[in-house]
Order: sequence, then structure tokens, then C-alpha cells
Amino acid sequence: MSEAFDWDILHKPSAMAMVRGQLGFSWMVLSGRLAQLTDEQYFWRPSSEALTVVRRHYAGHFRSLGSGEWVAQWPDEPDHRGPRTIAWLIAHLTETFFERWEWTFGASQQGRADINLHGNARDAVAWLTYWVEAWRDAIAALDEDEVMTVGLSQANELDAGEPFGHVVLRLNRELIHHGSEIMTLQDLYAVAA
Repeated sequence: MSEAFDWDILHKPSAMAMVRGQLGFSWMVLSGRLAQLTDEQYFWRPSSEALTVVRRHYAGHFRSLGSGEWVAQWPDEPDHRGPRTIAWLIAHLTETFFERWEWTFGASQQGRADINLHGNARDAVAWLTYWVEAWRDAIAALDEDEVMTVGLSQANELDAGEPFGHVVLRLNRELIHHGSEIMTLQDLYAVAA
């Protein structure tokens, strides 16, 4: 379970405090909702075409993202607009935070394809929590001026060419965007059940 939000950060007049406050508050809201996530919600498909997490041999015509028995179905086109399950959204957030942490603060050896995914809500939420909190703790330990370091993250070409603060803000946007989708799917599941 995530720690309580540090409300004092809202009174610190710095760019990094604002970025960390946004991440912390967004994660507090999402993790509160994820604490109630069931396996039925995790795998619920709003349509039969929804991308999800499956056992590797059931990936179908999609590419597989993940290194273990469970993989996320990954579309070939970068702008795939099809629906996604909560399982897929959690897998995507997990691989995003994992890869950014690995290529900023870790050994810079593993990528998103190396992530281990899970076939149940409890383990998937625990794994996402681990990586979000590892990321949050690592950026909290940075000096304020490091937020402007170009190339601090080497996860991809975009990260390598921009000030680190943009990477952090992009991950915040990912958490907010996909967190909103997760909560909406939970709400839709509740009225559809």
C-alpha cells in the first residue's frame, strides 16, 4: 500500500516540488482505487476487441510485451485506439515506470520487454506499486538542479535529448491519463455487472 500523501510539498516553492506533488497526489488517488481491484475487474473486457494481459500462447496476432508466462497484447500500430482492459493499462504503466527507473537510476540493462507481468489483480497492483514508488523515491532524492539535466534518463531517444523534468512530467501524464482510464473502467464494470 502506498504511503500517505505529503501535503507539505504543496507549500514548497520549486519546480521539482510541484512535479513531485502532482505525482504523489495522482498516485494516492489511483492506488486508493486499485486497493479494491478484483480479478474480475482486472480482466473485464469492455468489448471483445479489448487489448489485455494473457498467457503467452494466447497473444493472438498481437506482439507480446513481457518476459514471463503472462504478456500484454501489444498492437503493431503506435496509435491503436481500441479499448483496453485494466490488466493492460496496469501492465503498460508498470513497464513505463520500470523502464524509466532502470535507465535513469538502475543498471541500464533491461527494457520494457523484460518486465514480468501478472495474471491476477493483487500481484499486478503490487508490482505497479513497487515501480511507481521506486521512481517516486528516486526523483525525490535528486538535487533540484538535476531536474534540468539533459539525458539523465537514457530509456529512449526522446528521454536522452531533453531535460529530465520533461521525462518526469511525461510519466506524471501517463499515470494521470491511464489512471483515469482504469477508474472509468472500474465504474463501467460496476454498472455493467
